[in-house]
Amino acid sequence: MAKTFKYVILGGGVSAGYAAREFAKQGLKSGELALISKEAVAPYERPALSKAYLFPESPARLPGFHVCVGSGGERLIPDWYKEKGIELILSTEIVKADLAAKSLTSAGGETFNYQNLVIATGSTVIRLTDFGVQGADAKNIFYLREVDDADKLYEAIKGKKNGKAVVVGGGYIGLELSAVLKLNNIDVTMVYPEPWCMPRLFTSDIAAFYEGYYANKGVNIIKGTVAVGFNANSDGEVKEVKLKDGRVLEADIVVVGVGGRPQISLFKGQVEEEKGGIKTDSSFKTNVSDVYAVGDVATFPLKLYSEVRRVEHVDHARKSAEQAVKAIKAAEDGKTVEEYDYLPYFYSRSFDLSWQFYGDNVGDTVLFGDNKLESPKPKFGTYWIKDGKVVGVFLEGGTPEENNAIAKVARIQPPVESVDQLAKEGISFASKI
Repeated sequence: MAKTFKYVILGGGVSAGYAAREFAKQGLKSGELALISKEAVAPYERPALSKAYLFPESPARLPGFHVCVGSGGERLIPDWYKEKGIELILSTEIVKADLAAKSLTSAGGETFNYQNLVIATGSTVIRLTDFGVQGADAKNIFYLREVDDADKLYEAIKGKKNGKAVVVGGGYIGLELSAVLKLNNIDVTMVYPEPWCMPRLFTSDIAAFYEGYYANKGVNIIKGTVAVGFNANSDGEVKEVKLKDGRVLEADIVVVGVGGRPQISLFKGQVEEEKGGIKTDSSFKTNVSDVYAVGDVATFPLKLYSEVRRVEHVDHARKSAEQAVKAIKAAEDGKTVEEYDYLPYFYSRSFDLSWQFYGDNVGDTVLFGDNKLESPKPKFGTYWIKDGKVVGVFLEGGTPEENNAIAKVARIQPPVESVDQLAKEGISFASKI
């Protein structure tokens, strides 16, 4: 028997949870909305998995970080969905989507029909097995995307006390997990091919501070090479990581964070694509009527820069979901919503550090502040200047007021008269705008 809903949210991550909340806020009749997820738990704040979930003391656990606590909202436990008349369909993988027929088919053969579909399938991790890396299927090689992944990694950390870990990748996951593994008294080596960590965002100056900080914490960093193979022991557990430069590293645990790709294969040939995602308008509507795409999978018009982009970050996952639902509900009343006017925002926390970035990291850069490793509380940042205006700002160790100030600067893009003066003023330039 097919089940039919007015609205279906496909996915179980951050976007899905925030979309469900927005539907409830806009007004729903019982039984109108279903949320279908292949995970066994209700949507949760995914960033917790690479941070507090793995803490050695008082680790975060569900239901503590169900959405929407990450943005200071109500925690949507499974009972919340029940109270709102939303059908939460978990542990259900959709294997076929027929957008013309407005139907979805699960691995178990169930059919779900809809009037409006919100695609919130997010990203999947890139695995070394995808590239046929020798030995990459050994035990204790971990990826981090879902609670199940975090549970397995947590058990391995507990089971390999004072062991050795190799973290493959120098981006978000690599930096955050290296820090949390170190907090668990694991001996950590990070390996990445780029000349510095977090190359998509950091300048070499910014990266130099974090690499120095991590080195002082005892994290060994190997740059400019990649893992090309793994050796396992007689139990099938990883014991060595072979690097392209010929070095061999001992390892009880390997964590791989080499990026993700949007999960859009279900919709291939049915929706317009651009820049690796599903192309949408500023309401996240696709070229197929009544189908919307949000979060990691959406390539959308970024008004501030007059171009289309795909953004992989929790902040956009939340906001795009809310925008799409508002648009769906407005369209039913013959109304429209304001254009999505997103300011790119990224952040991270590790050890005692906390940084935020707003805007666009293009153009010339100006480093400011105190980035000395020996400082008790380093506070430094970088302005990006393009066409004589500040277009992006990074700040480590900022107060809430200072972080608000850099967001404002990135949004209004004030002109810069003197680069030297800007470097001298530092954060005070942003604070007085």
